[in-house]
Amino acid sequence: MLLFLAFLIGIIAGLRAMTAPAAVAWGAALGWFDVSQTPLAFMGYKWTPWIFTVLAAVELITDQLPTTPSRKVPMQFGARIIMGALTGATIGASGGSLVGGLIAGVVGAVVGTLGGAAARGKLAAIFGRDTPAALIEDAVAIVGAVLIVSAVA
Repeated sequence: MLLFLAFLIGIIAGLRAMTAPAAVAWGAALGWFDVSQTPLAFMGYKWTPWIFTVLAAVELITDQLPTTPSRKVPMQFGARIIMGALTGATIGASGGSLVGGLIAGVVGAVVGTLGGAAARGKLAAIFGRDTPAALIEDAVAIVGAVLIVSAVA
């Protein structure tokens, strides 16, 4: 079950790179799951969720800008894979499977990045503009991240 949740949080990282680590850091910091004895203990530190939350808020704002590059360009895609790896590994580590979680998170991030881009493109075509599609994607990422992290507990 943890590896599936690691895969799902990877999908969230593919949708919104910083939403996934913000949610996972909050879960760890609030004691919903324990990573204190792992190499990812920093995810549960007092300031980690705040830092990732600020970064997630900035990402939600900048995603609305017309100059924001596609999530499929190497820099954006790479960031999503790294965040999928980090968050998947953190979830996996809470159950003693850091490497398995890392791999599941990376696979999920690739699926989320490519699938999210395709879904958003279709929604934007239906709406005739991108903003409603982006806002729906934001909501899916936020609600999904909260549900996934609460399921780890």
